[in-house]
Amino acid sequence: MTIKIKNKIVGYEVESNKTEKTEDIKQQQTSVEPAAKQVIEKEPVKAEIIHMHEKIERPEMLLGSTYKIKTPQSEHALYVTINDVLLNPGTEHEMRRPYEIFINSKNMDHFQWIVALTRIISAVFRKGGDVTFLVDELRSVFDPRGGYFKKGGKYKPSLVAEIGDAIECHMKMIGMIEDNGMDSYQKEMLDAKRKEYDSFHGIDNNAAEADTNEANDFPPNSQLCKKCNTRAVISMDGCMTCLNCGDSKCG
Repeated sequence: MTIKIKNKIVGYEVESNKTEKTEDIKQQQTSVEPAAKQVIEKEPVKAEIIHMHEKIERPEMLLGSTYKIKTPQSEHALYVTINDVLLNPGTEHEMRRPYEIFINSKNMDHFQWIVALTRIISAVFRKGGDVTFLVDELRSVFDPRGGYFKKGGKYKPSLVAEIGDAIECHMKMIGMIEDNGMDSYQKEMLDAKRKEYDSFHGIDNNAAEADTNEANDFPPNSQLCKKCNTRAVISMDGCMTCLNCGDSKCG
């Protein structure tokens, strides 16, 4: 309904019920604000976790580990040094991550490609992320002249593959790679099977250990394991079993 005002307007006032509503809204706002502040204050401040990336500056001191590699292909050993940077020190998120790698040797035949390899690996380390793939990439390199057996019957396809083993050993030490080794039950089972094999074939363990010229710690007739590249596969009861990693065709 429309009301027409014919006289002049000389004054006005706000209705009382609207004034009460606005006052109630203001009181509600004032009561909500301190409650919101308490909630914000109670929320814990989350610590910023620093992960490895290429913008991290090199500290003055780094933690390092050195690994010796001795191959039958050279009379001089290689020394692989991996330096780690400590991230989030003093917190529950403290972690070590590889930052750089150096390889030193008296043998200068491989100097050129070793320097190139260390610079590339160091650049990948500083890039951050999951760098464990380097282990598989290096271990898949085969020397065209042929590999060699280490003491204990472990076959190495190349010198580069052995550098990959050193990097894997270091990553296991700092916790980047989980060490899923055999449990005590598997070790006891393999030891029992090896003793049974030696007694069946009349092999004297003491004589084999005293023979310093024997580079294989497993039975001399062992075959090469396709899983761990170790000459430790024997045949017992018609089943081929590796005495090093436990791999068996019989499950």
